[in-house]
Amino acid sequence: MPDSLLAWLEHIEKVHPRTIEMGLERLEKVKARMGLHPSFRIFTVGGTNGKGSTCAMLESMLLHAGYRVGCYTSPHILRFNERIRINGFEADDDEIASAFSVVEEGRHSVSLTYFEYTTLAAVKCFCDAKVDIAILEVGLGGRLDAVNLFDPDCSVISSIDFDHMDYLGETREAIGYEKAGIMRRGKPAICSDPDIPESVLAHAARTGARLFRIGRDFGYERHHDSWDYRGENERKGLPLPALKGEFQLMNASAAIAAIDAAGLAVDEESIRRGLQDLKLPGRFQKIGNFILDVGHNPQAARMLAENLGSESCLGKTIAIFGMLADKDIEGVIRELKGRISEWLIFPLDVPRGADIERLKLAFSREDGEACTAFHSLKDARDHACATSGENDRIVIFGSFYTVADFMKLIPPGQRG
Repeated sequence: MPDSLLAWLEHIEKVHPRTIEMGLERLEKVKARMGLHPSFRIFTVGGTNGKGSTCAMLESMLLHAGYRVGCYTSPHILRFNERIRINGFEADDDEIASAFSVVEEGRHSVSLTYFEYTTLAAVKCFCDAKVDIAILEVGLGGRLDAVNLFDPDCSVISSIDFDHMDYLGETREAIGYEKAGIMRRGKPAICSDPDIPESVLAHAARTGARLFRIGRDFGYERHHDSWDYRGENERKGLPLPALKGEFQLMNASAAIAAIDAAGLAVDEESIRRGLQDLKLPGRFQKIGNFILDVGHNPQAARMLAENLGSESCLGKTIAIFGMLADKDIEGVIRELKGRISEWLIFPLDVPRGADIERLKLAFSREDGEACTAFHSLKDARDHACATSGENDRIVIFGSFYTVADFMKLIPPGQRG
């Protein structure tokens, strides 16, 4: 057995020849051997964008209400431990390593992907910690995702848009079908996408899930510095979420609707404090003149553009930009036209990272969008710092890897 968390992570990266393999049959065998039968309530959260924000809001509100909560999200930015939180704190190395050892014993010769392995370990950690509620974020799609191995008491779909089309399909209807796979018969299912695909409606009807739709069963009304939640239990004059953006009110509404639909006792003060007392790195996160955003598809870029447009900026908006090669780079650039004054591009140093030529090709396809190439994010950052004025802002975005690379350049005490 590996003797440290780092050694475990190196090991599990090697036990499957591919990064992604959809399907639950292999995991069912390992789950049975592990005797993994959670007795706690489960919220499963899927969607194209907004999953992490919805999970963070659910976690924060439930913690303030006094529940013991486990939260599993991905990917991490700096430390693997970020993925597994117990009662608001990252699980420590020994807790995670112990769970990995149980997965290893249970898998025998079964080959598990990195995400499958870590999902089983996270749920084992939550069982050991005797949580009341676990919040599980879907990694890819929903129907065949490792998280869907565990039956949710309530499922949440935050948004449905184009990403991972190689696995999920080329249309919103196909993508919606995959994401709807987390619904369960007789259980509440919350959808905060206002343009819900027919495939999601059909799946809810076919499975007998209790579907709650934004705009019909719940919603919100925005005021200048507060908002009202509309639903079975209305709540007025709520504080705006600590996470910026109009779309965060959709996520907050979905989180409250899920709590209500699941029949959990959460008072209004816990909801208020939960909305205000939360942090989620890389979601329009500000550190000095820098803005960090993990957005990596056109819908997320559209949200970033809205956030940039909602704030006054007396100077330039400079983008430091790196993406994965299998993403819609042109679509992301297109969504930010008119918002970025200067593009500084660099290649992500990961196997799927887009190289400079791929990035340049994307800009050549978008008329009027020029870019300057650098060997690394550090070189781009140094150039931006040397040439920007005090009224300028610098946006670092395009991938979780982009934000992680930038974070590594900042001393821990200054990361916000």
